[in-house]
Amino acid sequence: MPIVSAKDLLAAGAHFGHSSSRWNPKMEPYILCKRNRIHIINLRETVRGVVGAWYYVRKTVSEGGQLLFVGTKRQAQEVVTLKAQDCEMPFVTERWLGGTLTNLLTIKERVKRLIELETMEEDGSLNAFSKKMRSALNREQRKIKRNLDGIRNMQDLPGAIFVVDPKHDHNAVAEARTLGIPVIAMLDTDADPDNIDIPIPANDDAMRSIECIAGKMAEAVKEGVNLRKAHPELAKRRQEAERRQIEQQQSVGAVSVGGRIR
Repeated sequence: MPIVSAKDLLAAGAHFGHSSSRWNPKMEPYILCKRNRIHIINLRETVRGVVGAWYYVRKTVSEGGQLLFVGTKRQAQEVVTLKAQDCEMPFVTERWLGGTLTNLLTIKERVKRLIELETMEEDGSLNAFSKKMRSALNREQRKIKRNLDGIRNMQDLPGAIFVVDPKHDHNAVAEARTLGIPVIAMLDTDADPDNIDIPIPANDDAMRSIECIAGKMAEAVKEGVNLRKAHPELAKRRQEAERRQIEQQQSVGAVSVGGRIR
C-alpha cells in the first residue's frame, strides 16, 4: 500500500495554491498550472515530498530522535495537537517563544516551574497563600501551560521539525537552521523553499490538507518507534555518531586562528 496517493491529496484539497498575484517565483517547479487566477500545485511533487519526509522521519525516530510538530496558525492548531499527541511527540501550537530551540535550558527551567505549580495545586499547598497570590500563581501556571505544555517532555533538541506554514512560523525555521536541525515543511505557493530541507508543496490553509500530511508524519513516527523497539542498536549507533560529532566540534574549537591548541 502506498504511503500517500495523489487521489487522497486531491480529496483533501492539497492542490489549491494562493492567487497568482501572491506567488513566490521560487515555487515555480512545484506548480502545475494556473486556473481562475489560482495556482494549482503539482501533486506529483507533493507525493514525492511526503514520501521523502516519511522515510526521513521514520529513520530519525528509529535512531532515537524526536519530531517536533509546529503549527501556530489558527487552522493548524487543533489538527497538529491531535496528530502530535497521537504519536506522543512534542508540539508547539500556541506561540513560538523565541529561544525554544536555541535557548532550550531556559525553556526547560520554565517547564520545571510549571510542574512545581501543578504539584502545589494537587497537594493543596497553594491554599497556604493569600487569595491575591493564588490568583497570580494560577495566572502564571495558565500562561506557561498554554505556551510550553506541548514540549514539556522534550528533554533534548529534536532530530527534525515539521512546520505547517514556514512563512507564519519563520522563527521556528530560523532557530532550527541555526542549530542544523532538518526542517520538513508544507509549502504553499507563496512560500520560500530555500530554507526548507524537505519541502512538501501543499495547501497550508485547508484543515483537511494539513490533517492529511500531518497524519502521514505521525504514521512515520509510529513506524520509527516500532523499528527502534525491534532494533535498539539503531539508537546506540546514532548516539555514538552524535558523541563523535561533539568531540570533533570541541577539538576544532580548541584550535586557535594560528593553528595552535590553546
